[in-house]
Amino acid sequence: MYTLHGRVKSRALRTLWMLEELGLPYSYHATEPRSPEAFAVSPLGKVPVLLTEDGPVYDSVAQMTMLADREGRFTHPAGSHARGVQDGFTNSVTELLDVILWEMAKHVFVLPADQRVAAIKDSLRWQWERNAGLVAELLGGGPYATGAEPTVPDVLLAHCCGWAAGLKLDLPSPLRTHMTMMRARPAFRRAIAQGEAA
Repeated sequence: MYTLHGRVKSRALRTLWMLEELGLPYSYHATEPRSPEAFAVSPLGKVPVLLTEDGPVYDSVAQMTMLADREGRFTHPAGSHARGVQDGFTNSVTELLDVILWEMAKHVFVLPADQRVAAIKDSLRWQWERNAGLVAELLGGGPYATGAEPTVPDVLLAHCCGWAAGLKLDLPSPLRTHMTMMRARPAFRRAIAQGEAA
């Protein structure tokens, strides 16, 4: 059984969602970053942390990818061209969208108050609008990122778009449609409910 530490209002939701999509047994702990509980499972005190029988895995994308690979679902086979396309899409979402959202978060609540730069937000919004358009082009006609069925980057993209919507950032129509479709999945609703119950 897996144990996931993190908050549902964080990147931990990605892993929680994937666990639900795959129907895997797990326990969930609503662990705050940099708390004693977080440091007990991660030397950096960061979340999410996924504890496995082989040891911890610290990154949400690595966690989702490992789970999908282990189950042979929600992914294309390792070494296939389709997997290369899938991993490329995953990396593009991380580089073009996730990094911007994290930079915004840092200048709102993560960094010490005297290190936050309010003026950077305008630049980050501009970058978001440009990059979201690029990812919308990558998505094409969909409905999913890399084929007829959802894979790891679909969860990642939907999570980033939900985060962006919460920040009142513009979402191109293809990304909003994709997010709405993914968030309608029963596994997403179960993950949210699990997080709220913790």
